[in-house]
Order: sequence, then structure tokens, then C-alpha cells
Amino acid sequence: MADQPSKQNNSDEIDLGQLFQMIGRAFQRLFNFIAGIFMGIFHIIILFLLFIQKNFILLAATVLIGGIGGYILDKITPPSYISRMVVEPNFNSVQQLYNNIEFYNDLADAQDSVALATALNITEGEAANIKEIFVDSYSDENQKIMLFDQFVRSLDTTTRKAIDFENYLRNFNSMDARFHQISLVSSESRVAKKAQPAIINSISVNNYFKLQKRISDENLALQDTIYRNQLVEIDSLQSLYKTVLVMEAEKPMQGTSINMAEGGNNKNRELSLIQEKDFLKDKLVELNEERANKSTIINVISDFPARGVEDKGFWKSYKFKVTLALLILVLGVLAMLEVNKYLKGYGKEPRN
Repeated sequence: MADQPSKQNNSDEIDLGQLFQMIGRAFQRLFNFIAGIFMGIFHIIILFLLFIQKNFILLAATVLIGGIGGYILDKITPPSYISRMVVEPNFNSVQQLYNNIEFYNDLADAQDSVALATALNITEGEAANIKEIFVDSYSDENQKIMLFDQFVRSLDTTTRKAIDFENYLRNFNSMDARFHQISLVSSESRVAKKAQPAIINSISVNNYFKLQKRISDENLALQDTIYRNQLVEIDSLQSLYKTVLVMEAEKPMQGTSINMAEGGNNKNRELSLIQEKDFLKDKLVELNEERANKSTIINVISDFPARGVEDKGFWKSYKFKVTLALLILVLGVLAMLEVNKYLKGYGKEPRN
């Protein structure tokens, strides 16, 4: 019987030894797999470098030809000028703004200078120089936080609990931004300024937005009247309280009792009136700010400049574009030749 615990200990030691061996083999396979990946990547890099080395003269000649050709094109091609304007659409007119800009850009792409000139109220020659018109949102994190705050305030208490800032950002799109930047690219530097009135008026003449603005103006005027009437009523109440206090002070003292409660109530009422008056004044300030922000259907925060700036840079130059295009073409042809050579050799290999 004494040998039974010894045999059990030996069995446990054997089981543990096998377990450690299995763990060791698993780690070895993992390390081999990772090493195989790195070796494969290294092998591909070496093959690519050998390919470049083999065709270095041809590739260098391609880069040289592309650079010279692009340089010539940069010199003979008229420069492009870009102008930017920042706007703030009101009354949910942002969708109409994007639709209009997309329409102008489609006309520019189609080179329909007649229709584009009519739409932008410019000459056909000026419209023919327009290459591209596009719009994108113009917002930073602070503006997104302010928009989120306004959005949450418009919700009921139950819905507020289900929405947080991260979810709001995930669903945020260009239409939700407060400011939007319109960009116009043209070979004529002054055409953007001439087209600005037509771009703004295309939104302002919409009957739906005009109706929304008229109703908004009426509501703001009504709210302003209400606040001012409330201020007048508060002033009247304050005058009344002061008159009552003076009359009570002028009465002859009857006995030595002093009603502290009534004095405290008067002070509390006066304090409440002062607080309410300050609140209404703040509301009037907010109302004036809202009236200023909604004075037009689309606010122009920053006009198109009188003259656009030249839209240049290495990545936009023909030196880069032509060189890259030729290089991709040559590399594609060389790669196809290598693949074709490999397939011919593969077909001649003996089969087991």
C-alpha cells in the first residue's frame, strides 16, 4: 500500500511534464508563425528591390521624362485660382445650399458655360473659366459641443438620458454643422466675387425659406413685446412696493411691536422682482442676438475675396501627376511582363 502514493506522485509529475511540453510546443508554433510572416514580408521587399535594381535605368528615365513633361505642362497651362466663402444657413436651408452647389459643379464639369453663366449671372467667358465649385462643413470640436448642447435642450428628459456626446458625434454629418465653406476654382481670379450674389440669392428667393423667415421675425417681435411688457409690469410693482413702504413708514407707531415677518416678505418680494428683471434683460439680449443671426436666410460670415489665390502646390502640379501616371504605367507593364515570363517557365516545369 505504501507504493500507491508514490505511483500517484509519479503520475502527477508525468502529467505536468506533458502539460509544459504542450505549452512549449504551442509557443514555438506561435513564434514560428510570426517569424514566417516577417520572413515573408522581408522576402517580398527583397524581390521588389531586385525588380527595381533590374529595371532601374528604365524607371529613372520614366521619372525624368515625366518630370520634364510635367514641368512643361505647368508652364503652358493657365494657373488655377481658388476662392473661399464661409456661410451660415438658417431655416434648414443647408440642404438647398448643397443641392445648388452640386448643380453648379455639374454644369462646370459638363462645360455648359451658357447654363452656368445664367445660373451665376456672369458672362459665358467667365463661366467657361470655372473648373470646380464645392462646399464642405466648417466646424471644430467647440462648435460641435455647442450644437450638441442646443440639440439636447430641445429633447425631453427621457430622451436626453439615452443620448450622449459620443453617440451624437457618430451620427454627426456635414449637414449638421453651423458653418459651411464654399470653394470656387477658376482660371480667372475675379470670377468668384462676381458669382457670390447669385449663389446667395439662389437660397434667399426660395418661397419656403422666405415664409420661414417672416414667421421667425413675427415670433421674435412678439417675444420682444412680451418681455418688454413684463419689464414694465415689474417696474410698476416695484414702484407700488416702494409707495406702500413709504406709507407704512409715515404711519404713527402704535405700541412697540414690530412685525418682522412683513418686512421680510417685502424684502423677498423686491428681491424676486429684481431677479426676474435681470432674467428678462438676459432674455432680451439673447433675443437680439437671435434676431441678428436670423436677419437673413443665409448669413455670409466671410465673403469671397476680390481676387482668388493661386491654387498651387507640388501634389497638385503636373510634375507630380504626370510622373506618377507614367511610373504606374511602366511598373504595370513591367509587372505583366514578369508575370508572363513566370507563367511560361511554370508551364515548362516537369510534373511529378
